[in-house]
Parts: sequence; C-alpha cells; structure tokens
Amino acid sequence: MRWGARVSGAAFGAALLLGLLAALTEAVELTFELPDNAKECFFQEITKNTTCTLEFQVVTGGHYDVDVILEAPNKEVLYRKVKTQFDSHTFTATMDGVYSACFSNEFSTFSHKLVYMDFSVGDEPALPGIGEHTTVITQMESSAQEIHKSLNSVADYQTHHRLREAQGRKRAEDLNSRVLTWSICETVAVVFCAIGQVLVLRNFFTERRPYTQFN
Repeated sequence: MRWGARVSGAAFGAALLLGLLAALTEAVELTFELPDNAKECFFQEITKNTTCTLEFQVVTGGHYDVDVILEAPNKEVLYRKVKTQFDSHTFTATMDGVYSACFSNEFSTFSHKLVYMDFSVGDEPALPGIGEHTTVITQMESSAQEIHKSLNSVADYQTHHRLREAQGRKRAEDLNSRVLTWSICETVAVVFCAIGQVLVLRNFFTERRPYTQFN
C-alpha cells in the first residue's frame, strides 16, 4: 500500500500523526492538524473494482467544519463536501491508479483544525484458515468469526467515543476560557464602579471654603 501526503500554501507544517493502523484490510487511520488557509491532500493507490470507504470528522477548531474532495486518477470528482463536520462515503474504484482525498481549511483565516480520517480499501478477509474451507465451518470457527466481527465493532465504537470525548473536552475548555474572561471583565467593572462611588461620596462630604472676593 502506498500512502502519500502533500501540504500546500501555509500548511507547510508536518501533519500530526496520532495513529496508523494496518490491519487485515488496507486501511489508514490518522488524526492530523490542518492549519488556517491550508489544504492537505492524501494519496492512495487503488486497483479497479475495489470497494473503499472514506470517513472523516473535525475534532477541534473553529466551527468544526472542513471542505473535502475525493478525486479519481483522471481528476474526476467522486465526492465533495463543503464546510462539513463529519461524514462517511463508500465508493467502488472504476480504474487503477492513485486516488486523492483533499481536506481544505482555506476559508478560515485564524482557526486551526484537528481532523480525524479513516480510509479503508477493500473488504476485510475472513480469519486465517476459515476462508479456505471446502466444507461447512464448525461451530467453534463460526463463533470465532462472530467474535472477530464484534471486536471490530467495539474498536470502531471506541474510536468514535474518543473523538466525541476529545471534542467535548475542547468545547468545555473553550467555554471555561470565555467564562473566565467574562468574569475578569465583570470584576474590573465592579472595582471601577466602587472606586467611582467612593470618589463621588467623598466629594459630597468634602468641606468647601467660601469664595472671597478681593477688591
């Protein structure tokens, strides 16, 4: 499996790779940083008639949205989404070649994004030894296959749970920062009001000397 990445414009910083899993299927699962005014593309070589799935989600940053374009080797646009937080797209390759998935944050001028992507290529093969059966599989083999499917589902649920947890934590931190800023502003305003009231009251009770006119 060949996997490449290209960063254009202001996105010259290297992508932050948090996870790279190579299971029985050809799959790439990673989380990368997408700076503001940046576009980042990933490339995958796929053979004809192969079923693929592209899944993505914006974890943190801005309004949690990103532009996504999936192109075939002949530059045909297979999938396009504008300012989307998360989505999943399954397609079948119509030709051999290198397919590209581009994530754009060019519409944002100051918000960095953290984007999760999972690109699965091909169907998952059966467990070793089970797919080679010429007879009916035994009950133990059937149970092992079901357990294998259940474990894959658990892994997917855990991944999405971690993404939601990271997104919720980031929103809580942003909310806490805004509340703290607003509280500081209110405290400063109260202090200034108190000082102003003291000065006004002091002015009321200050003894004023009568004005004497000299001839």
